[in-house]
Amino acid sequence: MADKVKYPGRLIAVDGSRGKDVTLAANDIVARLKRDGIECAVSRWDASGLFTDLAAGVKGGRHVSIRTLSLVYAADLAFRLRWEIRPVLEAGGVIVAAPYLDTAITFGAICGLDEEWLRLLMRFAPKADYRGLADERKIDRPWKRRFDRGYPEYGALLLETAAPNSVSKPARRKMMARLERARGRKVDHLTSKGIGALAKALIDSRKDASRRSASRPRTARK
Repeated sequence: MADKVKYPGRLIAVDGSRGKDVTLAANDIVARLKRDGIECAVSRWDASGLFTDLAAGVKGGRHVSIRTLSLVYAADLAFRLRWEIRPVLEAGGVIVAAPYLDTAITFGAICGLDEEWLRLLMRFAPKADYRGLADERKIDRPWKRRFDRGYPEYGALLLETAAPNSVSKPARRKMMARLERARGRKVDHLTSKGIGALAKALIDSRKDASRRSASRPRTARK
Protein backbone atom coordinates (compact mmCIF):
# COMPACT_ATOMS: atom_id res chain seq x y z
CA MET A 1 0.00 0.00 0.00
CA ALA A 2 1.27 3.46 -0.91
CA ASP A 3 2.32 5.74 1.95
CA LYS A 4 0.04 8.79 1.59
CA VAL A 5 0.67 10.23 5.05
CA LYS A 6 1.45 13.94 5.01
CA TYR A 7 4.53 14.35 7.18
CA PRO A 8 5.58 17.65 8.74
CA GLY A 9 9.18 17.07 7.64
CA ARG A 10 10.74 17.22 4.17
CA LEU A 11 12.21 14.35 2.14
CA ILE A 12 14.82 15.04 -0.54
CA ALA A 13 15.52 12.20 -2.99
CA VAL A 14 18.91 12.07 -4.70
CA ASP A 15 19.31 9.59 -7.54
CA GLY A 16 21.87 8.89 -10.22
CA SER A 17 23.68 6.23 -12.21
CA ARG A 18 26.92 6.34 -10.19
CA GLY A 19 27.17 5.85 -6.45
CA LYS A 20 30.04 8.29 -5.92
CA ASP A 21 28.11 11.10 -7.62
CA VAL A 22 25.01 10.39 -5.52
CA THR A 23 27.08 10.49 -2.33
CA LEU A 24 28.76 13.78 -3.33
CA ALA A 25 25.42 15.39 -4.19
CA ALA A 26 23.91 14.33 -0.85
CA ASN A 27 26.92 15.71 1.03
CA ASP A 28 26.73 19.00 -0.89
CA ILE A 29 23.04 19.39 -0.05
CA VAL A 30 23.71 18.77 3.65
CA ALA A 31 26.56 21.30 3.64
CA ARG A 32 24.46 23.93 1.85
CA LEU A 33 21.48 23.52 4.18
CA LYS A 34 23.74 23.62 7.24
CA ARG A 35 25.16 26.90 5.97
CA ASP A 36 21.58 28.19 5.82
CA GLY A 37 20.94 27.06 9.39
CA ILE A 38 19.03 23.85 8.59
CA GLU A 39 20.18 20.54 10.00
CA CYS A 40 19.74 17.66 7.57
CA ALA A 41 20.11 13.89 8.00
CA VAL A 42 21.10 11.40 5.28
CA SER A 43 19.82 7.88 4.62
CA ARG A 44 22.06 5.78 2.40
CA TRP A 45 21.52 2.44 0.69
CA ASP A 46 22.44 -0.76 2.55
CA ALA A 47 21.64 0.74 5.95
CA SER A 48 20.17 -2.68 6.77
CA GLY A 49 23.36 -4.55 5.89
CA LEU A 50 21.41 -6.86 3.55
CA PHE A 51 23.60 -6.09 0.54
CA THR A 52 26.74 -6.62 2.61
CA ASP A 53 25.42 -10.02 3.70
CA LEU A 54 24.48 -10.92 0.12
CA ALA A 55 27.94 -9.99 -1.15
CA ALA A 56 29.55 -12.20 1.48
CA GLY A 57 27.31 -15.10 0.48
CA VAL A 58 27.90 -14.97 -3.27
CA LYS A 59 31.70 -14.68 -3.39
CA GLY A 60 32.99 -17.27 -5.81
CA GLY A 61 29.61 -17.84 -7.46
CA ARG A 62 27.74 -14.75 -8.61
CA HIS A 63 24.40 -16.18 -9.67
CA VAL A 64 22.04 -13.41 -8.57
CA SER A 65 19.24 -12.06 -10.78
CA ILE A 66 18.16 -8.46 -11.16
CA ARG A 67 14.79 -9.45 -9.68
CA THR A 68 16.54 -10.68 -6.53
CA LEU A 69 18.56 -7.45 -6.32
CA SER A 70 15.38 -5.39 -6.67
CA LEU A 71 13.67 -7.33 -3.90
CA VAL A 72 16.69 -6.82 -1.63
CA TYR A 73 16.65 -3.09 -2.46
CA ALA A 74 12.98 -2.92 -1.48
CA ALA A 75 13.71 -4.72 1.81
CA ASP A 76 16.63 -2.38 2.54
CA LEU A 77 14.46 0.64 1.71
CA ALA A 78 11.77 -0.59 4.11
CA PHE A 79 14.44 -0.72 6.83
CA ARG A 80 15.65 2.79 5.98
CA LEU A 81 12.11 4.13 6.08
CA ARG A 82 11.36 2.51 9.43
CA TRP A 83 14.56 3.46 11.25
CA GLU A 84 15.99 6.49 9.43
CA ILE A 85 13.56 8.36 7.18
CA ARG A 86 10.12 8.33 8.81
CA PRO A 87 11.38 9.27 12.31
CA VAL A 88 12.94 12.44 10.86
CA LEU A 89 9.85 13.27 8.78
CA GLU A 90 7.53 12.72 11.74
CA ALA A 91 9.68 15.03 13.86
CA GLY A 92 9.46 17.80 11.25
CA GLY A 93 13.09 17.50 10.13
CA VAL A 94 14.79 17.28 6.74
CA ILE A 95 16.38 14.12 5.38
CA VAL A 96 18.14 13.22 2.15
CA ALA A 97 17.59 9.71 0.77
CA ALA A 98 20.62 8.88 -1.38
CA PRO A 99 19.65 6.96 -3.40
CA TYR A 100 15.87 6.64 -3.29
CA LEU A 101 13.34 5.19 -5.76
CA ASP A 102 14.42 6.25 -9.24
CA THR A 103 17.88 4.69 -9.02
CA ALA A 104 16.48 1.23 -8.28
CA ILE A 105 13.60 1.53 -10.75
CA THR A 106 15.69 2.74 -13.69
CA PHE A 107 18.51 0.26 -13.05
CA GLY A 108 16.01 -2.60 -12.84
CA ALA A 109 14.28 -1.44 -16.02
CA ILE A 110 17.46 -1.26 -18.12
CA CYS A 111 18.31 -4.75 -16.87
CA GLY A 112 15.03 -6.10 -18.29
CA LEU A 113 12.45 -5.83 -15.52
CA ASP A 114 9.04 -4.32 -16.12
CA GLU A 115 8.98 -0.73 -14.86
CA GLU A 116 5.41 -1.01 -13.61
CA TRP A 117 6.33 -4.08 -11.55
CA LEU A 118 9.22 -2.13 -10.02
CA ARG A 119 6.96 0.81 -9.18
CA LEU A 120 4.46 -1.53 -7.54
CA LEU A 121 7.28 -3.14 -5.57
CA MET A 122 8.34 0.28 -4.20
CA ARG A 123 4.84 1.68 -3.73
CA PHE A 124 5.09 1.54 0.08
CA ALA A 125 7.59 4.42 0.04
CA PRO A 126 6.35 8.02 0.39
CA LYS A 127 6.87 10.44 -2.47
CA ALA A 128 9.81 12.75 -2.05
CA ASP A 129 9.09 16.44 -1.55
CA TYR A 130 12.10 17.27 -3.72
CA ARG A 131 13.79 15.11 -6.34
CA GLY A 132 17.32 15.68 -7.52
CA LEU A 133 19.63 14.04 -10.05
CA ALA A 134 23.29 13.85 -9.13
CA ASP A 135 25.70 15.75 -11.35
CA GLU A 136 26.96 12.79 -13.40
CA ARG A 137 30.71 12.50 -13.88
CA LYS A 138 32.73 10.19 -16.14
CA ILE A 139 29.65 9.72 -18.33
CA ASP A 140 31.71 8.06 -21.07
CA ARG A 141 32.71 5.17 -18.82
CA PRO A 142 30.89 2.00 -17.75
CA TRP A 143 30.25 1.16 -14.11
CA LYS A 144 33.13 0.10 -11.89
CA ARG A 145 32.26 -3.38 -10.65
CA ARG A 146 32.54 -2.81 -6.91
CA PHE A 147 30.52 -3.79 -3.86
CA ASP A 148 31.44 -0.63 -1.94
CA ARG A 149 30.36 2.14 -4.33
CA GLY A 150 26.66 2.36 -5.09
CA TYR A 151 23.67 0.23 -6.01
CA PRO A 152 24.32 0.27 -9.80
CA GLU A 153 28.01 -0.63 -9.32
CA TYR A 154 27.04 -3.40 -6.91
CA GLY A 155 24.50 -4.72 -9.41
CA ALA A 156 26.99 -4.49 -12.29
CA LEU A 157 29.42 -6.69 -10.38
CA LEU A 158 26.83 -9.37 -9.62
CA LEU A 159 25.25 -9.33 -13.08
CA GLU A 160 28.38 -9.13 -15.26
CA THR A 161 28.44 -12.90 -15.87
CA ALA A 162 24.73 -13.61 -16.30
CA ALA A 163 23.75 -10.40 -18.12
CA PRO A 164 26.87 -8.55 -19.37
CA ASN A 165 24.92 -6.40 -21.86
CA SER A 166 22.75 -5.07 -19.05
CA VAL A 167 25.74 -3.54 -17.28
CA SER A 168 27.78 -2.24 -20.23
CA LYS A 169 28.71 1.36 -21.07
CA PRO A 170 25.60 1.74 -23.31
CA ALA A 171 23.50 0.42 -20.42
CA ARG A 172 24.74 3.18 -18.13
CA ARG A 173 23.89 5.78 -20.78
CA LYS A 174 20.46 4.23 -21.09
CA MET A 175 19.99 4.50 -17.33
CA MET A 176 20.98 8.18 -17.36
CA ALA A 177 18.44 8.84 -20.13
CA ARG A 178 15.70 7.08 -18.13
CA LEU A 179 16.55 9.09 -15.03
CA GLU A 180 16.16 12.29 -17.03
CA ARG A 181 12.59 11.41 -17.96
CA ALA A 182 11.56 9.72 -14.70
CA ARG A 183 7.90 10.22 -13.90
CA GLY A 184 6.60 12.57 -11.25
CA ARG A 185 7.27 16.04 -10.03
CA LYS A 186 10.04 18.41 -11.09
CA VAL A 187 13.58 17.08 -10.90
CA ASP A 188 16.48 19.37 -9.99
CA HIS A 189 19.89 18.79 -11.54
CA LEU A 190 22.22 18.90 -8.57
CA THR A 191 24.92 21.16 -9.91
CA SER A 192 26.00 23.97 -7.57
CA LYS A 193 23.23 26.15 -9.01
CA GLY A 194 20.66 23.36 -8.74
CA ILE A 195 21.51 22.70 -5.09
CA GLY A 196 21.13 26.42 -4.38
CA ALA A 197 17.69 26.43 -6.01
CA LEU A 198 16.65 23.34 -4.06
CA ALA A 199 17.81 24.90 -0.77
CA LYS A 200 15.87 28.09 -1.51
CA ALA A 201 12.70 26.13 -2.36
CA LEU A 202 13.03 24.16 0.88
CA ILE A 203 13.57 27.27 3.00
CA ASP A 204 10.61 29.03 1.35
CA SER A 205 8.34 26.02 1.91
CA ARG A 206 9.26 25.90 5.60
CA LYS A 207 8.52 29.61 5.95
CA ASP A 208 5.14 29.15 4.23
CA ALA A 209 4.29 26.23 6.52
CA SER A 210 5.23 28.29 9.57
CA ARG A 211 3.05 31.19 8.44
CA ARG A 212 0.08 28.90 7.78
CA SER A 213 0.48 27.33 11.21
CA ALA A 214 0.65 30.75 12.90
CA SER A 215 -2.44 32.00 11.04
CA ARG A 216 -4.72 29.12 12.02
CA PRO A 217 -7.50 30.22 14.39
CA ARG A 218 -7.22 28.76 17.85
CA THR A 219 -10.16 27.78 19.97
CA ALA A 220 -10.07 28.03 23.72
CA ARG A 221 -11.78 25.57 25.99
CA LYS A 222 -13.78 26.83 28.90
